[in-house]
Formats: sequence, C-alpha cells, structure tokens
Amino acid sequence: MKQIIAGKNEDGQRLDRVLTRLLPNAGKGFIFKMLRKKNIVLNGKKAEGSERLTLGDEIKLFFSDETYEIMTSGSKSDLPLLSEDSIIKKMIVYEDDDVIILNKPKGVLSQKAAESDISLNEMLISYMLEKGEIDEEQLKTFRPSMCNRLDRNTSGLICGGKTLKGLRCLSEMFRSRELGKYYLCIVKGRAEKQEHIEGYLEKDEKTNKVSLYSKDIIFEKDNRQGSPIATEYRPIAYGDGCTLLEVKLLTGKTHQIRAHLASVGHPIAGDVKYGDERFNRTVRDKHKVKSQMLFAYRIVFPKDCGELTRLSRKEIILDKPKDFFI
Repeated sequence: MKQIIAGKNEDGQRLDRVLTRLLPNAGKGFIFKMLRKKNIVLNGKKAEGSERLTLGDEIKLFFSDETYEIMTSGSKSDLPLLSEDSIIKKMIVYEDDDVIILNKPKGVLSQKAAESDISLNEMLISYMLEKGEIDEEQLKTFRPSMCNRLDRNTSGLICGGKTLKGLRCLSEMFRSRELGKYYLCIVKGRAEKQEHIEGYLEKDEKTNKVSLYSKDIIFEKDNRQGSPIATEYRPIAYGDGCTLLEVKLLTGKTHQIRAHLASVGHPIAGDVKYGDERFNRTVRDKHKVKSQMLFAYRIVFPKDCGELTRLSRKEIILDKPKDFFI
C-alpha cells in the first residue's frame, strides 16, 4: 500500500489528473477501474476521480510494491502500458482460435489472490472483448482463463484457453503431465550432474509457504497430509559460485521448484522466501539481482494434441532473460 499526501502543488487539482501524472504507465481506463474497485481511495473513501484535492488530503493506493513500480517507472518495468488489453498484446508468444501462450513479466498475477486484484485472467477477457472474440452474454456461461500458474515474481511462459475446447485440452495435458514444462534458474553452489529428486510437499495456507519431507512415514506418524512431488534438473553453466540449471517440472505444486531446490542445498538466487539471505545479499550487491532468478522458458506439447487441431507449434522456447548473469 502506498500513501500520498496532497501538498500545495496538488491543492485544487482534480484527483484523476494527479493520478495520471503519478502513474505515468497507467492508462486512464485502468485508473478509473482502480477507483471503482476502491484500490485507490481518497481520505479513506471511494472516489470518482473528479474531486478537487485540498492541502493534506490522503490518497491511498492498495497495490503491491511490484505493481506500483511498474506503474511509476517505465525504465524498470517489463510492461510499457497498464491498460489490460495493451499489456497482454505485449506478452503474446503464440495465439490461435483456442489457445494463447504468454510471456508473463515479473510482478503480474496469474490468477487473483484477492477479489480486487487484476490478473492475467481479467486481462485475457479484456483482450478478447476488445477483439470481439467473446461478448458479455457469452461470458455468463464461459470465461477464458489461464490453465497453469506462475508465482508473482516468476516470469515466463504461461498457457491460457480462449475457448472451452482449448481450456479443456490444455488442462488435461497439464493434469496428465503430457505437456513438458521447463525452467531456467540460477542457484547457489555448483550442481555437478543431472538429478531426479522426489519428496512430499505440505502447504501452510496461512503463511503461503510450503514444507518438504523426504519420506511418507513422517505423514503417517504425524497424521499429516502431503503431496508427492518430483523434479528433474541438469546444469548448463557455472560461474561466480552459482549454477545455471534447466529444471523439468514433473509435478506442478505451489512453490515446488523453489522449495525443492532449496531443500537439496541449491536455493534460487533472489528468492526471499526459500532462499539463502547471505547469498541473496551477495548476488544483489554484485549482479543487481532484485527478484528470484526463475524463468519458465520452454513448453513442449505432445505429438498428439487431440482436439487442438489448429495448434501449429509443438514447442515454444524463449531466450534467457537479460538479467540472468550466467
């Protein structure tokens, strides 16, 4: 949450005009939507945007630090414009009538964490409404959406279904593990060889953090519930006490890659939740690392994609991000 106090330069100005200058990367439509949803409030109350500010008025913006930085600093942002349909146009890697594949920037939610959030799901719907591919009446019975999730601070490939057929087929591929999901990450230490690691994952909903266990007997003894997980990784390059890994996600659980690699002594650079604080401080000072070095860079579709007859590419692969220092 950000708080702005109106000073003498804002005294007498319209709220919407002050917000437009304050948030140079935000379109007017986005600003007015945030006002309607009370993500932006004036003196603790809902505002229309036409109000004239007086000295000492308090403007509160209920955004994450990442979203606020995106809206206020074009040079530091992966998103040049914050109108929903414009954002998603910049992310598109592949699209046909049924499927859309995006390169999600860091700081953007895959799905809502709270009712007031704007996520890729809302952006996708806005984009399709703008193109005339769906209308408000159709949205009453079907809503296009993302089929998989990436953490807020993980960037890279994410798949969405534009039609019921697309959503159903993609979801089945993810469920059956027919779709290959590959990530790049920079981790602490030198990983010497390719590994297949397994374990059991338990999530604490209150803290939104997971714990890993190596044997199911722990769950039997403590009467706990755990989900089996499996992860593969192979080293690609080394440098400066770190390893660049390619990770294949065999199961898709919350924070799986981050927690699993940390559990075997290779925490991801920049990961504040599961990482190594001293290591993070070192890479931040030396390489200007500001967030976790984890990137979903490759998706491989099965040979038989069933009903997705229009799918023209069986593999999507992206270049390594510029901030990856190995």
